[in-house]
Amino acid sequence: MGGFDWEVIRTSLPYLFKVGMVFTLTLTVLAMAGGIVFGTLLAMMRVSGLRSLGLLAGTYVNLMRSIPLVLVIFWFFFLVPYIGAWILREPRPIPVGTFYSALITFTMFEAAYYCEIMRAGIQSIPRGQVWSGFALGLGYWQTMGHIVLPQAFRNMLPVLLTQTIILFQDTSLVYVISATDFLGAASKIANRDYRLVEMYSFVAVVYFILSFGLSLLVRRLQVRIAVVR
Repeated sequence: MGGFDWEVIRTSLPYLFKVGMVFTLTLTVLAMAGGIVFGTLLAMMRVSGLRSLGLLAGTYVNLMRSIPLVLVIFWFFFLVPYIGAWILREPRPIPVGTFYSALITFTMFEAAYYCEIMRAGIQSIPRGQVWSGFALGLGYWQTMGHIVLPQAFRNMLPVLLTQTIILFQDTSLVYVISATDFLGAASKIANRDYRLVEMYSFVAVVYFILSFGLSLLVRRLQVRIAVVR
C-alpha cells in the first residue's frame, strides 16, 4: 500500500458525494417509487383474471427480464428523444438528458421485478378476504386498494427493499451513457489523475458499506414483520 495515494481520495470527496452520490440516490429513490407504482399496476393486471390484461402484463415482464439492463439503458437513451418528438409532433429529436433517460429506463425495467414481488404478495393473501370484499359491495379495484394491497405491501416489504438495494447497485451502469453518478464521478477523477486503483477501490468500499448496512436493516425488518405475524 506504499504507492496508494490517499490524498486523491480526500480531495475528491466533495465532488464524489455532492455530485455523484446525490445523482445515484436521487435516481434510486425516484426509480424505486415509480417502479413500485407501475409494478403494482402490472401485478394487479396479472392477477385480475382478464386474459388480455394478464397476457399484456406478462409479455412486458418477460420481455424486460430477458434483456440485459445495459442494453435497455442504451435503447432508451437513444430512442426517448425520438419518441418524445413523435408524441409532441416535433421535427427534431427532443433532448431528454442523461438523468431523465436513466430514470425512465430504471423505472420501466425495475417495474418488471417489482411486479413479480407484488404478485407474490397479492397471492399470499387468503382468497376469502377478496370474496369478503366483494360481498361487502366493493369492486375489484376497491378490494385491492383497501384490503389486499396494504397486507401485500407489509408482507413483501423486506423483498421490495432488497430489490431496491439491487437497484442502487445497478444504477452504476449509467456511466455507459456518461452520466455522472457515483461511479461515473470516480471514473472521471481516476482517468484525469491516473489513479484507477485508488478511486475504484474507494467506490467498491462505499458500495459495500451502504449495501451491507441496508441489508442488515432489511434483515431486522424481516424479523419484526415475522414477529407481528
